[in-house]
Amino acid sequence: MPPRPDDPSEPVTERPRVPRFTPAEHRVHRATATLMALCVLTAGCLYLPFLAELVGRRALMVTVHEWSGILLPVPLLLGLGSRALRADLTRLNRYGPHDRQWLRAALRRRGGRPAGKFNAGQKLYAAWIAGAILVMLGTGLLMWFTELAPLVWRTGATFVHDWLALAVVLVIAGHVWKAFGDPESRRGLRTGSVDAQWARREHPLWEHEDNTR
Repeated sequence: MPPRPDDPSEPVTERPRVPRFTPAEHRVHRATATLMALCVLTAGCLYLPFLAELVGRRALMVTVHEWSGILLPVPLLLGLGSRALRADLTRLNRYGPHDRQWLRAALRRRGGRPAGKFNAGQKLYAAWIAGAILVMLGTGLLMWFTELAPLVWRTGATFVHDWLALAVVLVIAGHVWKAFGDPESRRGLRTGSVDAQWARREHPLWEHEDNTR
């Protein structure tokens, strides 16, 4: 009689996995996410009355918000010492015909979305959030150091900072929602490797890219 699938005597074969991220990339992502969360939470405490009343200590929230914003680019700058991170940044900044095909298919909610290690949506998110961080940093400095610019500049900086902050919150919420919908992607960031079948299905062009780490 053949053994049952759940028979403990039957050897369990591990599904093949492929490396996706290094520990350095994981640490950069974790540190950046933590600083961004601090920025968002402290901004909420400064702008939303019910949170301000609940937390109190406005001066402390201002200080944490300012310094978490200033430090936001630091994890990435430190991570540039990692060859794998530099290679992935190059991939994120490289667009091809397959990325346009991915976007068209995504907008029409169709299959057939070719992608390398990163799909077009991930590339657009990375580019947008990097630009947003730089703008938020610049406008935040103008608001913090009032002697750097005339009043009209500071007024404009405040307007841009506030509305861009709202956009950042919405985009990050979408990013988190997509991440929760893809457990294997989250596992890859957490453990450094992903299921080979998932990689072939979601990122079929990845194996043809330069995988220098």
